[in-house]
Amino acid sequence: MSARETKIPDEAVYLGYLVASIPVGFLFRYLSPPVKQGAALLLGLSVTVATCNIHALHSLVTVIGTWIIIKSSWRHAPALCLSWTFLYLLFFRLVDSFGLPKPSSFANAIQLILTLKLVSLANEVKSFHVEKKQEVSSFSKSPVIGGLSQEPSVYDILSYSYCYLGLMTGPFFRFQTYVDWLKQPSPLSLPGWTPCLQRLKLVPVYGALFLAVNSLFPLNYVRTDEFLDHNFFFRFFYMVAVFFVFRMRFYAAWCGAEAGFISAGLGCYPEKALSKPGGGPTVNYSPDPSAEKNYDFRTIQNIDCYNTDFCVKVRHGMRYWNMTVQWWLHHYIYPNAPFRAYTLRAGWTMFISAYWHGLHPGYYLSFLTIPLCIAAESSMEVAVRSRLGPGGQKAFDWVHWFLKMRAYDYMCMGFVLLKASDTIAYWTSIYFIMHVVALCCIIAGKVLKGGKREQKVEKPAQKTD
Repeated sequence: MSARETKIPDEAVYLGYLVASIPVGFLFRYLSPPVKQGAALLLGLSVTVATCNIHALHSLVTVIGTWIIIKSSWRHAPALCLSWTFLYLLFFRLVDSFGLPKPSSFANAIQLILTLKLVSLANEVKSFHVEKKQEVSSFSKSPVIGGLSQEPSVYDILSYSYCYLGLMTGPFFRFQTYVDWLKQPSPLSLPGWTPCLQRLKLVPVYGALFLAVNSLFPLNYVRTDEFLDHNFFFRFFYMVAVFFVFRMRFYAAWCGAEAGFISAGLGCYPEKALSKPGGGPTVNYSPDPSAEKNYDFRTIQNIDCYNTDFCVKVRHGMRYWNMTVQWWLHHYIYPNAPFRAYTLRAGWTMFISAYWHGLHPGYYLSFLTIPLCIAAESSMEVAVRSRLGPGGQKAFDWVHWFLKMRAYDYMCMGFVLLKASDTIAYWTSIYFIMHVVALCCIIAGKVLKGGKREQKVEKPAQKTD
């Protein structure tokens, strides 16, 4: 039997990694900070080398390059690190064009998470130096929540970068969150089993639904000539099934990944800290376990399954999906967009998100459809919903929710088909229906708002006459 035939499927490796991280996490609660830091680094490096082999050098080069940038110029580190990591992503994805071996899917996953971490780290280091200068000038302690107490060493950066938790799957977490985890005074007193089991309880359901629906509606069938022989309603419904499979897969994976964080206690903060996914605490809190009773793991929550499915708006749907990455985009990309208008800023952020995911045209076709959908729903909310009574608004919201789900079904096809030809061929088979609906909503909204303005202008004129 050849090595190719005995190769373990990538999905099995990811599953094994997620399953193993849960019991390992509980063991880490018994370790002292220095031992915990070293063990997390050693385990993460072992996983990286075992899954990536020679391709592990890509992540190491990225980390060392970031460390050099931070040490050379902390003032310009955020912009330089963003440029460095994103340019390296381009090289990483085109590496086979230079005659080098193409990286594995594991190396790609690690590189994606690492990019988020290192850009965030550069911003945290700059904030540390800025706040340090302000403290000296004002002779008072900085009020910033979650700021660093010292500039990280190269060992600290390597430890954070290769921490085994979330190494290939996320969630993303800041360096300060990592430091807080190492310095937890009484990790054994923090909640573990109950929130862990709570997060895992629906994973078997998600997994079973994924396998069942995926077997009935395989993605590759969309690429066949036979698919086009079906009527419009079958072709339209197929994207609903595909997005359902897509959601179930990530619901299972991200809930499993969060369970590994919970078992280790990473991202555990008092409820009073009002933590945000990805960002961590937003208000002061007591780090003493004896002073607090209630804790949560909001900092490392990456998916809100219920609200992803049942929120009404397209813009809200993004908030509940890949939540830690959304925080990263909102804090490091959106504010620095070269545009002021909301729609253009959203478009720029979606473009960067697409680039982060990869170079496949399907990503860009999907992500750049989001601003169009946001513009459509905003137009209709102002022109129609604002004029309705409570009952009418409730009916409007149900229609809005239905269209929001179909918009995500539609955009998901580009995300999974990847090729521009395949994506456009599918969208053509359903007559670009969601693009058409979005454009019609924008036009109708403008017409209705125009009519509303004319009425407002005409009324005073009638009184004057």
